[in-house]
Amino acid sequence: MQRLKLVLLIGVFILGFVFRLYRFDSPIADWHSWRQADTSAVSRNFVSNGFDLLHPQFDDLSNVPSGMDNPEGYRFVEFPIYNFFQGFFFKSFGTFTLEEWGRLVSISASMLSSLFLFLIVKRRFGASAAFLSLVFFLFLPFNIYFSRTILPDPSMVMAILGGIYFFGLWLDQNEKSNKKWLYFTVSLIFTSVSFLLKPYALFFTLPMIYMSFEKFGLSFLKKWQLWIFGIISVIPLILWRTWMLQFPEGIPSSNWLFNEGNIRFKGAFFYWLFGERIAKLILGYFGLPLLLLGFLRLHLRKDLLFLLSFIGASLIYMVVLARGNIQHDYYQILIIPSICILLGVGSAFLTRPIKEANRYVYYSVFLICTIFSIMFSWYYVRDFFNINNPSIIVAGEAVDRLTPKDAKIIANYNGDTSFLYQTKRKGWASFQKGLPEMVQMGAQYLVLVNPTDKDLGIGTEYKIVEATDQYVIFNLLEKP
Repeated sequence: MQRLKLVLLIGVFILGFVFRLYRFDSPIADWHSWRQADTSAVSRNFVSNGFDLLHPQFDDLSNVPSGMDNPEGYRFVEFPIYNFFQGFFFKSFGTFTLEEWGRLVSISASMLSSLFLFLIVKRRFGASAAFLSLVFFLFLPFNIYFSRTILPDPSMVMAILGGIYFFGLWLDQNEKSNKKWLYFTVSLIFTSVSFLLKPYALFFTLPMIYMSFEKFGLSFLKKWQLWIFGIISVIPLILWRTWMLQFPEGIPSSNWLFNEGNIRFKGAFFYWLFGERIAKLILGYFGLPLLLLGFLRLHLRKDLLFLLSFIGASLIYMVVLARGNIQHDYYQILIIPSICILLGVGSAFLTRPIKEANRYVYYSVFLICTIFSIMFSWYYVRDFFNINNPSIIVAGEAVDRLTPKDAKIIANYNGDTSFLYQTKRKGWASFQKGLPEMVQMGAQYLVLVNPTDKDLGIGTEYKIVEATDQYVIFNLLEKP
């Protein structure tokens, strides 16, 4: 029986990995391509210019992200751990494209996340709940898509889950155990890395705080080991954030993420986060009963509080970064583990009914909710994989073919850098100023996609390099 369970577990892992290879070779022009392009551009610059982790650069020279001109193309957001691995694997092994290596890094992180989630849930709620939590994490369409995107978020989720898991192991060891400080150190490393990848991981230290309280009571506040853990884990983040301040032109504005438009707790806040995102995109509506049933099996108070620490962390995160969570659905990557734990615990309640006579009813409810949840979610998420404007791919290839490698390009796409990324050039993703002024700033070529007659009229002032119905390229340094 144990061997059968192991085979089933391995099979689920393999299938989860295979599902994440869907459209593995697609260009960065799908959903949230803007943020993916910016991330991958940092990695590409590492490959081209050297792995200077303290001076990450991308392709956008405009003032759109920070409000300041950025002639060096600095990109100071998360510490570029993810970008290092993406660029390092590409440069060391080749085989796949840079973008494919980026997806492999995210997929690998997602698979590790699923393992940590399984182990965390198993320690608290048993093997059944752990396995079902794993299944939902691996096969929810929303999570399948975002766990193969070129973003640091899947790696951040992996790191904080690893931190939580090893933190629990550390607390469970007796003082004489040889593994005690090993677990402490591993948890500290994972936690520190999660903060560097995205500081939002700070919210998910709440389960660690609860476990400390559960172990020591209020005296946990007096434990020097916990103070050491907390201080050392945030020092790298503080150092990185302090270093960033020297390059304000490379720091995207972020104040809007909190409550721009005063949207927190308004009707739109609840509609977008709980209705549109969680109920519709993530759970496909039919997952809601399983989510609610997650509370019914929590007959032990300590289990309830442990789960509430995850839920509380998710809610606090969404409330504090209200506008960011509403604006971007990839911000919900961080709350997926909490949702999957609830789904797993609720499903375990149904698959192990209290009354044996009702087991087929319970099984039927579980299967119907699970199957329809995934079907409906896939219906809404499937378009995320689509390339909505193939012209930017074709135009980017043309620019790469027809212009010098060091040329600076205006790839106008209303500020969206996913078009500029396709050109493999530095430049601007919008008309920051008039064309004469931008030429003075260093712009050498202009490329437009799906050109109109008005766009082609620019050819009266600047030489057309090549024009098709999908794009037109102008040489801004030559007259017609």
